Amino acid sequence: MQAVHEERYLVVINGELQYSIWPAGREVPRGWQGAGFEGAREACLAHIAEVWTDMRPLSVRRHMEACR
Repeated sequence: MQAVHEERYLVVINGELQYSIWPAGREVPRGWQGAGFEGAREACLAHIAEVWTDMRPLSVRRHMEACR
C-alpha cells in the first residue's frame, strides 16, 4: 500500500495581524511572515481559528481605540 502524501502548509501573518496559510517550501510573499505553525491544511486552519479571535485589521482596531 502506497502512503498518501499530505501537502503541508505554513500559517502566515501580515503586518495587520491577519492570518492565512501558505504552501510549505514556497517563498512567503512580501509583507507576510511565518507565524510558527506548520501542518496539514485542516490543522493550520484550526490553529488560525483558535488564535485569530479579532478579525479586524490592526489599523482598524487602533483607530477604534483612539476614537473612544
